[in-house]
Amino acid sequence: MLGDKLGEEMGKVTGRRALPCEGSGPKLETSFQAEGSILGVAHRTFGTYTSVMRPDGSLFGSGQGIVLSAEGGASWVGQGVGTLGKDGSVSYRGAVYYQTPSSRLARLNHVAAVFEYEVDAQGNTKAQFWEWK
Repeated sequence: MLGDKLGEEMGKVTGRRALPCEGSGPKLETSFQAEGSILGVAHRTFGTYTSVMRPDGSLFGSGQGIVLSAEGGASWVGQGVGTLGKDGSVSYRGAVYYQTPSSRLARLNHVAAVFEYEVDAQGNTKAQFWEWK
């Protein structure tokens, strides 16, 4: 069951590179930077994820990153499944897990956050996060 909305952010893809397939489908590494709020705290996120195209055309992504704010920082890891649009857009759904020493962001240490992550054909990103109860 979805719980409280934890936050949202908007940003931009900052880089992409093709990686060796290693027996799976085509693999792409994507880096991004985004700004928004999480638990009511303004922040900036820097992240990198890899996407592997599966035989049915769906995507599996796995990534990590950091959240920086005036209230402290956090690291995150996550995974999701996605679809590739005909125009080059990408849409993911998945879960992310945070770790932080910040007292203001400490609630993140105790939740699994589910997300919606969208990248349009121009590389603009939008993400929303909810607590998974």
